[in-house]
Amino acid sequence: MESLGPCILEGKFVRLEPLRREHAPGIHEAAKSTDWEWFLGPLRTRKDVDRRVADGIAAERRGEAYAFAVRMLGDGRILGSTSYMTVVSTHKRAEIGSTWYSKDVWGTAVNPECKFLLLRHAFEEWGAVRIQLGTDSRNVHSQGAILKLGAKFEGTLRNHGIRQDGSARDTKLYSIVDVEWPEVKANLLSRIQSFGRGLPESIPKRGRGSDGPKRSPI
Repeated sequence: MESLGPCILEGKFVRLEPLRREHAPGIHEAAKSTDWEWFLGPLRTRKDVDRRVADGIAAERRGEAYAFAVRMLGDGRILGSTSYMTVVSTHKRAEIGSTWYSKDVWGTAVNPECKFLLLRHAFEEWGAVRIQLGTDSRNVHSQGAILKLGAKFEGTLRNHGIRQDGSARDTKLYSIVDVEWPEVKANLLSRIQSFGRGLPESIPKRGRGSDGPKRSPI
């Protein structure tokens, strides 16, 4: 497979859909309840959302990035967004980032399944040899979540961005390489299967698992 995207990735709880203009109202609504403290590009207004969608589509056309809207399968609402970024097809490497969700799905099956879908497609279908993830050096919670995936810490990129308050941000960099994917995959599947299917109007809760994720090209 030459191109990493665009594609639709579907699991038990969520479906990742290529970010489009029709997602903007749902993205804007979900963005109202998230915490933008650590983001370099917060989505606080509808104008911010529209710009993000337009930028995502433009990057997709260049083959540099593939942004997704995260939709809950139970009730169909938009929960947030995530992306493949800094895609280098020649060397089969990319980054997963710009990930955020509405607060009511923090600590649920949503993030583990999104990461599983993205990593599985990258390693098993696209043939990735390396996927990296990064976060603010002050964002201890995010650093812990990345390590929980099984990613390895590689180092710190100094003065890698400018925070909303104007200060220089150091970025902690992590990666997963192809030979590590089987172990990471098993860990993520175990976490996902510890959640129940979730009722149509509810957030997935811990319980018994069901069928595995699917991928559909578009």
